[in-house]
Amino acid sequence: MASHPALGTIGVWTGALHSTDPAKHPRVREAAAEVDELGYGALWLGGSPGPDEAAFLLDATSRLTVATGILSIWDHEPGYVAERYAAIDARHEGRFLLGLGVSHGTMVERYARPYSAMRDYLTALDSAPTPVPASRRVLAALGPKMLELSRDHAAGAHPYLVTPEFTASARETLGSEALLAPELKVVLDTDLERARATARGYLSFYLGLPNYTNNLLRLGFAEEDFKDGGSDRLVGSVFALGDAEAVRRRVDEFLAAGADHLAVQVVTANTFEDIPLEAWRTLAEALPLRG
Repeated sequence: MASHPALGTIGVWTGALHSTDPAKHPRVREAAAEVDELGYGALWLGGSPGPDEAAFLLDATSRLTVATGILSIWDHEPGYVAERYAAIDARHEGRFLLGLGVSHGTMVERYARPYSAMRDYLTALDSAPTPVPASRRVLAALGPKMLELSRDHAAGAHPYLVTPEFTASARETLGSEALLAPELKVVLDTDLERARATARGYLSFYLGLPNYTNNLLRLGFAEEDFKDGGSDRLVGSVFALGDAEAVRRRVDEFLAAGADHLAVQVVTANTFEDIPLEAWRTLAEALPLRG
């Protein structure tokens, strides 16, 4: 069994620091450095990043782990990923975590047999001239078979858009040793109606992706829960809404359910554009960053 990466208890999940625009790079570097200084254990880079986008954030930080959240196996050949991983790890030993996922059929033209494709991809990483160690990769796993693959051929799982109940079930599948690092969406707003509206504005995209809705159906939600950006019950299950204390209570639910690490995503009206530094500062004071 692979050992856990050094992630601490709480990390930041964000797509706002994924930018190929050089004009934005100084601001992105400064924000990543502050996440590091605040004491978060990991920075999960959203927006289907490649290894070089993660390397940019590693160069801007000195302590925390930077993870791809999630690199699509359809976008990057395994030989290239293994080569880039080796080069990046040589500069930042032990701080790069490779998060891998199969994306979605509606977003990938050649999407087919996702479980087999992931299994073959991991085999190719193992067979590369410089393999990517199983202990330095996690999978975006939702279904039982992908969770088992995460347990047996990676450090563990990084599931997205899940609940404490899913977390408890995933822990049973993974066993006690594998890493379980779910993502949790947060809206820091004490006006709960406005917070729900912000959440629905973001959630509506994901409710059009069968990988997520099928998992939510397995958890006991119904098709009616997916209408109009999500029912109150669904929004309340996959988001933390309210002030920092309310977020802390939701975080504690996930940790009690078996999560080793929680990747907290601050959701705003423009989640992939806003860099929510003030929210990250607030949460750093309220959450158990290092356990």
